[in-house]
Amino acid sequence: VQLQASGGGLVQAGGSLRLSCTAPGRTFRRTTWFRQAPGKEREFVASIKWSGGFTAYADSVKGRFTVSRDKNTVYLQMEMLRPEDTAVYYCAADPSVIDSSVASQTAYRYWGQGTQVTVSS
Repeated sequence: VQLQASGGGLVQAGGSLRLSCTAPGRTFRRTTWFRQAPGKEREFVASIKWSGGFTAYADSVKGRFTVSRDKNTVYLQMEMLRPEDTAVYYCAADPSVIDSSVASQTAYRYWGQGTQVTVSS
């Protein structure tokens, strides 16, 4: 299953972008956003549990990013963007990931292709 991620682009600091991640016809237990900046490890950004809509965020994005779901599409609304948010953003999903593994990349079998977000200062 290939997730389809979209919505990246170039934006000035303080601006906004909304990323989308979809897998038509598929349902998952959880969908999570990760990002990887140049020269850095891929890191957890935000996650949403399909049942109940429970969310989790990295400290670096709390209060600025919001993850949500509408049917089979998961969104990452990014506000007050900073240059340090520049990265390739990936969505990942799995029907079996447990809550304690939400930030672990190895817990997800299905990934999107990545979408570039560039924030200029």
